[in-house]
Amino acid sequence: MPRPADKTSPRAVLAVAALANFMSPFMISAVNIALPAIQEEFSVDAVTLGWVANAFLLSSGVALVPFGKIADIRGRRKVFVSGILLFTVATVATAFVPSIFWIIALRVLQGIGAAMTMTTAFAIISAVFPPSQRGRAIGITVASVYIGLSTGPFAGGLLTGAFGWRSIFLINAPIGLAAFATAALKIREEWADAAGERLDVAGSLLYGASLICLMYGLSILPDLAGIGLLAGGAVGMGLFVWHELRTPFPVFEVRLFAQNRTFSYSSLAALINYAATFAVAFLLSLYLQYIKGMSPGSAGTLLICQPAVMALFSPVAGKLSDRIEPSVIASAGMALTACGLAALAFLTKETGIPYIAASLVVLGLGFALFSSPNMNAIMGSVEKRFYGIASGTVATMRLIGQMLSMALATLAFSFFIGESQIAPPVYPQFLRSVQLCFTAFAAMCTMGIYFSLARGALHHRQTG
Repeated sequence: MPRPADKTSPRAVLAVAALANFMSPFMISAVNIALPAIQEEFSVDAVTLGWVANAFLLSSGVALVPFGKIADIRGRRKVFVSGILLFTVATVATAFVPSIFWIIALRVLQGIGAAMTMTTAFAIISAVFPPSQRGRAIGITVASVYIGLSTGPFAGGLLTGAFGWRSIFLINAPIGLAAFATAALKIREEWADAAGERLDVAGSLLYGASLICLMYGLSILPDLAGIGLLAGGAVGMGLFVWHELRTPFPVFEVRLFAQNRTFSYSSLAALINYAATFAVAFLLSLYLQYIKGMSPGSAGTLLICQPAVMALFSPVAGKLSDRIEPSVIASAGMALTACGLAALAFLTKETGIPYIAASLVVLGLGFALFSSPNMNAIMGSVEKRFYGIASGTVATMRLIGQMLSMALATLAFSFFIGESQIAPPVYPQFLRSVQLCFTAFAAMCTMGIYFSLARGALHHRQTG
């Protein structure tokens, strides 16, 4: 029998979760800066280049749901530690690949490893911290994500310029090994609230296949095959919900969405927010290097503005959400995010760097005010036995949102640029695609304000 969860030091859990949650966003943002260098070495078109990011997101999205359930059955600690190891090994191996297709394949493994840590980290934190301290702990963990996003562009730009893009993947080795050793040694307890249940393999396969159809279909629109895949994916998701409502051990507790308004609206707000913001770094990295002619290092330094503000204010926002209604703080953050995205929709070749930096600061502040309180609302709205499901759900919403964001960017590239490489003859088309994406993102965030406000009162639920 495992010892009680309170035998594990909350501070140790927080340190390990923060370190683990640093790695994935660090790699995502660092690789975004290296994309032009990767394109130059392998001579690939813009759509294929987008799959360097999409492969990671898609594999993470597919793996999150089943591994969330596996963690509840077999133990969250086991899945968490194994995920760190898989992510580290796959990342280091990427530095030695001979082609773009090997990069994409290893990005799939990285995504699976990241899913294993994402679906367990916040569940473990919620298990060891009381509700009065949970918002602050979540805020610190979220801040580590943004520190990764902050340092990724800067370090990625410097490393790419000095040693080539492959060095970005090698730098992860000591970080990953430190995270793995810390987790293996410091987290001694196990959490398996669903021990004895069976994994819903049929539901997992149905979910994964449907998600792949949806995301790949979006990426090849407006081709007829893309429309067919989208239709098949939508039907598959409907069948998945039908199956989950009838199986005794669902891999995804869809009833929570119908029975818990705070949980469902907070999850939907997270989906919208991530769908509207994730592709910002991807688009701006390309814009700054191609349209503005900046070096990878200079572009990475400028992109630090957004995640640095996120890292600075996320713990503050999380702590505030322990005392002030999370919906109020998160909705204000969503509104600021919409303003920052709307400002970026007016980018042109002549746009000044101070304007871009100011837009990123507004965007970063908005996302910081939204993310930690929203996560606190989700984890605080469910019973303890649903912590694993809630953590996996918000991670799923984040990944699906990120995939939708990248799918929209890829779709815009397909429509305006086609199979051409990003080069001076297609710069006007590239710029139009960037403007369209930011306009759509701003509209999505504006719509998301409603769901953020309408979720209901969390503190009343906890005290009532």
